[in-house]
Amino acid sequence: MKYYVYVIELDPKVADLRKFRIKNPKYIKGNGCFYVGQTSKNPVVRFEQHKEGYKSNKYAKYYGIKLRPDIYEKYNPIPTRVDAEGIEIYLGNKLRKKGAGIWFN
Repeated sequence: MKYYVYVIELDPKVADLRKFRIKNPKYIKGNGCFYVGQTSKNPVVRFEQHKEGYKSNKYAKYYGIKLRPDIYEKYNPIPTRVDAEGIEIYLGNKLRKKGAGIWFN
């Protein structure tokens, strides 16, 4: 089985939500907001599931705009779930250090 990381660009309005801001105290307005996830499905299919509400993160469902393969494509495919989870954390923290607003599990 193969695994994938994916990044969904979020509407910047998500940064107005208290819970999102608490997780992103160093967010710099204009640097983008993103949801970072990992899955065993194709990222396009997983994005559609989020938007339809199937096993969806609320930020991805209500604020998700589009996938950003320019950010995640080079990491895929990933051989194990453990590796995918590690890359999800790495990628989320990497983007957060650049001042982006990030949500990941």
